[in-house]
Amino acid sequence: MPLLPAALTSSMLYFQMVIMAGTVMLAYYFEYTDTFTVNVQGFFCHDSAYRKPYPGPEDSSAVPPVLLYSLAAGVPVLVIIVGETAVFCLQLATRDFENQEKTILTGDCCYINPLVRRTVRFLGIYTFGLFATDIFVNAGQVVTGNLAPHFLALCKPNYTALGCQQYTQFISGEEACTGNPDLIMRARKTFPSKEAALSVYAAMYLT
Repeated sequence: MPLLPAALTSSMLYFQMVIMAGTVMLAYYFEYTDTFTVNVQGFFCHDSAYRKPYPGPEDSSAVPPVLLYSLAAGVPVLVIIVGETAVFCLQLATRDFENQEKTILTGDCCYINPLVRRTVRFLGIYTFGLFATDIFVNAGQVVTGNLAPHFLALCKPNYTALGCQQYTQFISGEEACTGNPDLIMRARKTFPSKEAALSVYAAMYLT
């Protein structure tokens, strides 16, 4: 027996909610747990490519990551809400509201206002894309383990214990570093840039 339009709409809604929940959970595990191990990339003794001075904590930079993430998440949301509200008011002013299709949610008696429907839909699409971008960036960082230019300043390797007699000697393994483990882990996750990826995604969505 074929599904009724209302039942089909409800099924699609639940399916989309499950996909969204799974995406958010995967992003959480990438961001805040050590479920996915970062690839440990080695380096040569006194490698000049990684001997840049440590620029300091990210929070002390000209554009802190928290501010950038807030703008990437907040500005498009604000634009979507304002834009959809303006379109809705314009439709009301032109008396085109009655011609708009109403979306049945759970049955013949339950409807969603067109403004709410469109706003939630666009916000959902943007939020899903934002978390998906975060997942792909984290996956790339975990797989590549690309070292930051200031990696050695944070790693603080004991060259004497490692036996670095020559610059061409290759060092591998996490035990080579004696610095702060959290800072070292961040220095191993620099490519692709999360700040750049989220900023580009937000800008492309707005355009």
